[in-house]
Amino acid sequence: MTDKYQMEALLRPPTEFYASATALSLSLLAFKMPSAIFLTSGTLTYAASGAFLALAAKDGWDGFLILRYQMGLRRLPFYQMGSADIPVSKDKLFLGRGFRWDQRHTQRMLDARLSYNAHYTDIDAVVNSSAFKVARRFESFLKRVTNNHDFTKALLKHTTQNAAWWNPVAPFPPVGGSTLFHAVGMWEGEQDMSMDLGERVGHTLVLGTTRVGKTRFAEILIEQDIRRGDITIVFDPKGDAELMRRVYGTAKDCGRKVYIFHLGYPDISARYNAVGSFSRITEVATRVANQLPSSGNAASFKEFAWRFVSVIARALFALGRKPNYTEIRRYINNIEPLFKEYAIIALERHARANKMVDWQKDVQRIKIEANAQSFADKGKDPYCLQLRQYAYEQEVYDPVLEGLISAWSYDKTYFDKIVASVGPLMEKLTTGKVAELLSPDYDDMNDRREILDWRNVIKEKAVVYIGLDALSDAVVGAAVGNSMFADLTSLSGELYKNGRYQGLDVDVSEMPKISVHADEFNELCGDEFVPLLNKAGGSGFQVTVYTQTWSDVQAKLGDVAKAGQIAGNLNTLFMLRVKERKTAEMLTEQIEQVWINSVTTVSGVNDSSDPNSNVHFTSKNEDRLTTQQVPMLEPGDMLKLPKGQAFGVIEGGNVIKLRMPLPDASQDFHLPKSLEEMARDMAAKYTSSETLWSDKDWFLKAAHQDSAR
Repeated sequence: MTDKYQMEALLRPPTEFYASATALSLSLLAFKMPSAIFLTSGTLTYAASGAFLALAAKDGWDGFLILRYQMGLRRLPFYQMGSADIPVSKDKLFLGRGFRWDQRHTQRMLDARLSYNAHYTDIDAVVNSSAFKVARRFESFLKRVTNNHDFTKALLKHTTQNAAWWNPVAPFPPVGGSTLFHAVGMWEGEQDMSMDLGERVGHTLVLGTTRVGKTRFAEILIEQDIRRGDITIVFDPKGDAELMRRVYGTAKDCGRKVYIFHLGYPDISARYNAVGSFSRITEVATRVANQLPSSGNAASFKEFAWRFVSVIARALFALGRKPNYTEIRRYINNIEPLFKEYAIIALERHARANKMVDWQKDVQRIKIEANAQSFADKGKDPYCLQLRQYAYEQEVYDPVLEGLISAWSYDKTYFDKIVASVGPLMEKLTTGKVAELLSPDYDDMNDRREILDWRNVIKEKAVVYIGLDALSDAVVGAAVGNSMFADLTSLSGELYKNGRYQGLDVDVSEMPKISVHADEFNELCGDEFVPLLNKAGGSGFQVTVYTQTWSDVQAKLGDVAKAGQIAGNLNTLFMLRVKERKTAEMLTEQIEQVWINSVTTVSGVNDSSDPNSNVHFTSKNEDRLTTQQVPMLEPGDMLKLPKGQAFGVIEGGNVIKLRMPLPDASQDFHLPKSLEEMARDMAAKYTSSETLWSDKDWFLKAAHQDSAR
């Protein structure tokens, strides 16, 4: 066998067939004409015939393995799996089909790339072959004659377009890249690949350029999380109809409660108050201010905005009202009504504590001289001026009231300038139907849309799909996404600190994991995301993020160190095809170098200078086996992966190669009418879906492309 020697010889003619044919001939001779091989008839003849037959079978099988491996360098076996067929385990996470990558596969890759082995890997040689062209012409003729009838499609799908092993003229799938990366592992055979679920809390990063299978990989992971019973939260900034369909369909198939939140479809979306849930009231101001620019001179205005939003949020909370974007916008534009409302309550409380019965009459007796007013007090409500003066005279100590007085006392023009940065953001978050989503009216009994609250999600062990419509308005999408991340971070801290979820009486160790999937992560990442990765693992959160390049994340954060901080908290890495070398190096720099073998052919001739010698020259031919150290994978390899294939670094540095199954259209989910219309509209409006996985008959498309050449 080829694996018994220092050098594998997989790229060579399958000479075992010659030995097999010889052994088979000897077996027949021993059975029919034993005298031809000097045997007498009897038991020995049958034993010899059987021995030769066994040898023929062994050599034939060895030759078949060599031939199968060589044919597989051009075409991989068809791999399809429906939603219900994806294996679900309480201990393992299914990833796809593949193998562990080691020195052997690097060696085979280098061997296959040698110039004299090019004919084993040249796909163009197959495409340009006479048989392949005849098959494509036949398909084109049959479609034209039958007007592309459904019967014709079915016939071709099971004959010339069938990707079975017996069909050498099947069209190649439009996946691009090089099949070598996976084919070199087919000698031992691929198997279902999985990783330990305990590694998930270390968080996962999936990298891959657009339209190479990230969404399909996300679907595989998400469906397992839902079927396993995890609380599953999916962030989809751009909107992928197939992803939404699978999230909703899988959840309903498992009898799980599901929330659909989508900024682009407010009429059928759940509602969500992005600043209504918090552990500390200061979080409200942080979530709003973090959406503002912080570089250069903008940093000081961001701090002013934070302060005034904090004052408003504290006052609303003290009044027993949930803060929301609409209320914040209202009082940033005019804080006087909030100051008046809270001042009356605060002074009433102070009067009762000090047994002052007619405090309001004392307020009204205060004289406010118009000519004595400062410039900033011009045009303000006289009663508010009296309330402020009374609070000063009575030395009322109330931090919220002090903050309101400070903010209200600014000159209106000056106040508008220092909070101008937050105004446009508030306008976007409180305009049109989006305002109804982000500032829900809890008292409106006629609005039947559900309200998304993370505590209820955990209580109900629900599934959540979040579409942020980032293609229409990236600012609003990022603001809502970051607020949700901040909300989840706050909740994780509460769970970790208290050990029990308030109101549930359920220990954290008994709760299901909270699986967060963030597609197009570069659209969502911000300051809120860092503590979610740093600290949320202890409270059951396991985060999986998907993005095209790591430079996108660095550009969004504007800080290389902060991007490195996030990368350092993503312990598991999967990389599909990428187009940036720097991104590819995130994987290749994590893996070791290996020793490979190479054969050098040496030949030479030495002439004899002795005229009396009978030897006029000597010749020498030898093969020298040498070793050298090379990277297990080069960054350039990540640029050549086919669609639907990936390398992974899991469980402390183990390198795996895997490919994802195509979805089985027969197991597609059917949505309710309103969501089905939404899915169709998403598919028409958004172009972010992985078309490789949504095209049901991609073999037919490939055949059409080949016939058009």
